[in-house]
This record gives sequence, structure tokens and C-alpha cells, in this order.
Amino acid sequence: MSKISTYSLEHHKSLFTNINDQKDYFYVQIEDHPYIDIPYRAESYAIEFLKKGSIVMQTRLDKIVIEAPAILALGPNVIRSFTKNSEEILMDIIFFKPDFFLENQANIFFLSQYDFFENSDLHVFPLEKNTKPKFEQLFSLIQETLSADHFHQASILRSYLYILIFELDSIKQNLPNKEIQNPLFEKFKELLVKDFIKHRSPSYYADNLNVTRKYLSEVIKNNSGKTTREWIDEMVILEAKVLLQNKSLTISQISDTLHFSNQSVFGKFFKNYTGFSPLDYRNHP
Repeated sequence: MSKISTYSLEHHKSLFTNINDQKDYFYVQIEDHPYIDIPYRAESYAIEFLKKGSIVMQTRLDKIVIEAPAILALGPNVIRSFTKNSEEILMDIIFFKPDFFLENQANIFFLSQYDFFENSDLHVFPLEKNTKPKFEQLFSLIQETLSADHFHQASILRSYLYILIFELDSIKQNLPNKEIQNPLFEKFKELLVKDFIKHRSPSYYADNLNVTRKYLSEVIKNNSGKTTREWIDEMVILEAKVLLQNKSLTISQISDTLHFSNQSVFGKFFKNYTGFSPLDYRNHP
């Protein structure tokens, strides 16, 4: 059954070069983007520096034209696609798996503190004259570090990635010592991303996190303002909306992909949440 693909780091490498190593990170400088107009996810994080030209990026259901100079920050769970917007571009991209970055990090939720990796409204950082040179230097140092193998390459790259993340965070004017969210909420989000298609009961998540449903609901509500049910339903609806863009899939196939008991149940769920039937949503201009 067709569903939204998740691209491995190895697949990303194959899109850009003939490199076939076992490293959990990958850097590339490109003058022509391998535009992927079918929505997908990735197993790695990506920080991209658009130096010249412009591209169109769609994350979730939001489409934006990105003009150089700009930084893009994308987490693994982000549904994204890219289309062409200018004949000439220049872009540096660093991909890295979360386990690689967190290898020596005591706080396993470090990356999830930075909502620009996951929030569609925050992925893009237009650069000003005073910030562009700093990122040019950082990406140049990353390129130099990865141009030749040496013993400390991975550790040096992690250091540069920390700097990149902190610099992006400072642009968003976040407090440097801001308090992280409840670890239980972070664990819930990680489990939700993996299991929401097959499991839509709040009790499932509470049981797997070894807490009561009531306690989990309180933590999620306090950290996000939304209920456990709202988080689950929003994930399912987003997946359904993206799948409905693929007109080669029937409504019945999408219903099966999302593990609804039948097409009618899926249709009622979708209409209750959006006000449209799946077919009406697909045909809505």
C-alpha cells in the first residue's frame, strides 16, 4: 500500500553524489537541486544554506518561496517536497542522523528543544547582511573539515553543528537558558510519530509510556495547550491531507493505509475534523 516515503540518509546521498560510505552525516554543495515534488520524510536532520537563486518548498501543507540568502532547518518528521523556482541556484546542505549528533549529549531531547526543526512556520531563516558572512564561514569550515578524513572529523563536525543550531536559535531570539519541555511530552511525540497510523487510542500511548492516561493528558495539555486526542487526530488528518494530494490513490486505499476499519469510518472522521469529505477536500481548489 502506498504511503508517504521516508528517505534514508543513503538515499539522500544517492540523489546528490556517488558517495557510498557508512557515515551518519553527509555534506554537499549543489548548483542544481534534485527537486522532489512528491511529499516525503527523512531519517536525518538537514540544515541548508541557500546562497543563490530561489526554490519552492512545501512542508506539511504550507508552500513557501525561499529566496537566497537563507537557511532552512528540517527535522526528520517534517513532510516536505521541493519544486523549481529559478534556473540557477547555489546551496550547501549538511545532513546528519540524530544518533550521530546526540552521541556525547547527556540530554537526549536536545534537538527537540528547537522548534524550528519541526514547526512549518519557523523552518526558514532569511539572512541579513550582518548574519550572512557568519554562516558562510561556518559552512566553509564544515566543507573543509569533511573534505578529508581524519581522526577527529566527527567530533569537529558536531561542534560546528552545535554552533549552527545556537546561531539559528539566537536569530529567533530564544532565551539561551530556556527551560526544556517535560521529558514525558518529548517521549510522547517520538512515540506518536512512529505509531500514530496504527494506534489512535490515548490509552495506547499512556500504557507504552508507563503512566496513567490522566497524567499523560495533563502533561501534554500543560506543555502544548492541546489534548492527547487532539495531537493524535491532527497527525492522522495531516497524513490524510498529504495522501489525498496523490490522485493515483483511491479514497479506499488511503483509508486502508491509515488503518481505518472501512472507507465510511474514515470519511466521517475526516469530515468531522475538516468539514469536507475526503473527495470534496481532494477536489477543493
